[in-house]
Amino acid sequence: MNYKKLKSFPKDFLWGASTSAYQVEGAWDEDGKGLSVQDVSKHPEGTSDFKVTSDFYHHYKEDVKLFAEMGFKAFRFSIAWTRILPNGTGEVNPKGIEFYNNLIDELLSYNIEPIVTMYHFDLPYALEKKGGWSNRATIDAFENYSKVLFENFGDKVKYWLTINEQNMMILFGAVLGTVGEDGENPAKKLYQQNHHMLLAQAKAMKLCHAMCPKAKIGPAPNISSVYPATSKPEDVLAASNFSSIRNWLYLDAAVLGRYNSVAWSYMERKDCAPVIEGGDMDILKGANPDFIAFNYYSTMTVADNDEYASHDKSKADQQRAFAEAGVFKGAQNNNLEKTEFGWEIDPVGFRNTLREINERYNLPLIVTENGLGAYDKLEEGDVINDDYRIDFLRKHIEQAKLAITDGVKLFGYCPWSAIDLVSTHEGCRKRYGFVYVNRDEFDLKDLRRIKKKSFYWYKDVISSNGEKLK
Repeated sequence: MNYKKLKSFPKDFLWGASTSAYQVEGAWDEDGKGLSVQDVSKHPEGTSDFKVTSDFYHHYKEDVKLFAEMGFKAFRFSIAWTRILPNGTGEVNPKGIEFYNNLIDELLSYNIEPIVTMYHFDLPYALEKKGGWSNRATIDAFENYSKVLFENFGDKVKYWLTINEQNMMILFGAVLGTVGEDGENPAKKLYQQNHHMLLAQAKAMKLCHAMCPKAKIGPAPNISSVYPATSKPEDVLAASNFSSIRNWLYLDAAVLGRYNSVAWSYMERKDCAPVIEGGDMDILKGANPDFIAFNYYSTMTVADNDEYASHDKSKADQQRAFAEAGVFKGAQNNNLEKTEFGWEIDPVGFRNTLREINERYNLPLIVTENGLGAYDKLEEGDVINDDYRIDFLRKHIEQAKLAITDGVKLFGYCPWSAIDLVSTHEGCRKRYGFVYVNRDEFDLKDLRRIKKKSFYWYKDVISSNGEKLK
């Protein structure tokens, strides 16, 4: 749908950017922090670990000052569970509380709204050794952790996100280093873990509403529109299958308090439907998220798959579809360009995705990740000409404005990432930030912060409230 005149971004629109604790903080064992699954995970050969990353823990004042210079209205970050509760449960670490209080205060001093992700891929290792999300006790541990967060930061934080990309942890947990796929029926294990996470999320949302009545809370999955490879009805059906399994399973449970029927049929077919105990569905009901946060990088394209071979995830990741016999198979979309890392670029698909979520759930939306990973080059004179990132973000912001004109209730945009950090399975070389962090994969150098060309461009975008995009 074309328009003669577009609506403007809301006056109070939350322009910002995002990071996550384990990918940016460093200080992995300082000031009482416990081990997370990310601290002990295996890293692909040739990629950095998460011990230092961008050392945000020691540079946060400098970094927040840069965010303020860009004009951020919001900063989305995650709290490391093991910095607050080193063993996942038990005694609270006062140094962890102090750090996040200081960070939140620093943000508020510049009128930057803190948007806090409660759990971003970094389950306490002490809980993992007890079964992790396979153990129903982790539900109570997460609820207790939530209570500690709301007690200590609830008077300052207005926006909470529960679990980052839960759907990606279930679909690609081995790639992300979050959940294993071992055992006789690995899919059964994964979807049982998913059920427990859904229960934990619902409890956290209800607790937030009870303890922090002025705050708002919502889920934060990775959502992508799914295209059929052709107009063949079987391909359209395959796209519907994958969309239910990848997207709606998670949001239907979070927003509507029920399982998506197509996804449930898929789990029954695969013999991996979770065991639902008495009272579980009552817990899911009435969580009533105030908004939906979601991460978007690209769309997916799939085709019919009437074969009976086992699926292969070895070359799949968050933005590459895999094959599931009798359900769908990933297909290349020749209408789309790709990034240096093989992810398809689809700004119009961003608008499609915004509209789909809006029409399905009718809730306010905020984008909490969207960005371009690239091999940025530091040139003489501390120059980083990342015009490709500017082009990527410009096209997506243009589509966001069209989506707002379509009636989507979008209230914020926080691309990935505020500064360079360590990508989960592609290390330092895959850079996303507006600010360059001067380090290589294994050479920490001086960790100096250097403004990229996109830094100045995004500053103009924010100051013009999305009007100045060229």
